[in-house]
Amino acid sequence: MNKIDCGNTSLAHLAALFDSAAVTCQPIGFALDKAVFVVCGAQMNGETIDVGTALIATGYAFAATTAKGKAVNESYLVAEINAKMKRTGLWGTTFQHPVQLLLSQVLERQQ
Repeated sequence: MNKIDCGNTSLAHLAALFDSAAVTCQPIGFALDKAVFVVCGAQMNGETIDVGTALIATGYAFAATTAKGKAVNESYLVAEINAKMKRTGLWGTTFQHPVQLLLSQVLERQQ
């Protein structure tokens, strides 16, 4: 079975989007580690598309959740479920969902 680096694959798709469209981002908040959360829009064919939705809908990003597993953005969750059902992008492979991995690490640190 061939292994792929999901992170690098996702980054390549993000880079391709930034390379093919004018992208602007706005900060919307901070994580506990002071990382900045942003919302980005890309100008394509005269329309602005949400970069997060585009990456999630194509199967190269995932909907964020709270520490309790609740979706941060419901529309991102819908895009992820649709990509998963269609086995689009990374969903055509086998992997551990990054949100599950991050949440399990949080639980391990709390014990």
